[in-house]
Amino acid sequence: MEALTTRIPGPALMGIVNVTPDSFSDGGRFVERETAITHGLALIAQGAAIVDVGGESTRPGSDGVDEAEELRRVVDVVAGIRAASGVPISIDTMKSGVAAAAIAAGATLVNDVTAGTFDPRIVDVVRDAEVDVCIMHMQGRPRTMQDDPRYDDVVREVGEHLAARVDALVAAGIDPRRIAVDPGIGFGKTVAHNVALLAGTRALGAATGCPVLVGVSRKRFLGDLLGDPDGDRTLASVAAGLAAVERGAWALRVHDVAPHAEALAVLRPVLGSATVPA
Repeated sequence: MEALTTRIPGPALMGIVNVTPDSFSDGGRFVERETAITHGLALIAQGAAIVDVGGESTRPGSDGVDEAEELRRVVDVVAGIRAASGVPISIDTMKSGVAAAAIAAGATLVNDVTAGTFDPRIVDVVRDAEVDVCIMHMQGRPRTMQDDPRYDDVVREVGEHLAARVDALVAAGIDPRRIAVDPGIGFGKTVAHNVALLAGTRALGAATGCPVLVGVSRKRFLGDLLGDPDGDRTLASVAAGLAAVERGAWALRVHDVAPHAEALAVLRPVLGSATVPA
């Protein structure tokens, strides 16, 4: 079995398909099945190497949805994208039942923001289906995670937490070559914490031995850095993503695939991972 990074070489883009009415940036835009499928296929055409389908918002302060509703939102969307494309599909869920149904519909990666701690059975689902998994760090839960996040050394503590979760997944029988980690930018972190984690991307990869997926797209801390909390964050998202790639990120989870794809087309030859056209 080839490693995740061999099957999906970095730097790669994971395009976001939020099938939710309340996601922080694009909630409600893609709640209809056909609209969501069309959007996912458009992201692939723009350069997404993975599409990430999610049916439950994890924005700060959000409440969860029950499993039946999450299943209703995502399964047909996964199946529709799979019917039209062979690009890897990720299911963004913390529920084992949703993960299993999405895998049956064509998903090949489980993206769990709780790193398998909300519903431990999700680890068994990943192992038995022999799919890839991305585990994320989050301090607390979405409803309260931004109340008062504190760390003594955010890069070290996030790295230690993720390394421990990687060890737990491997002990449960998951091939380590199938695991990616996500530092959880904005999930129980201040602006300073987020900046430190971006700067420490390479250290997080070293601490865990896994490829690092970074999700900074349109997040609030970018508006804070710009001094314009309500302004457009597309260019800031691209800049933060490139900073992460320069520091070793394997993949970026993004809303706006096209500008990120253009930026990476320029960055790749600079990093030496591609030949400049004659």
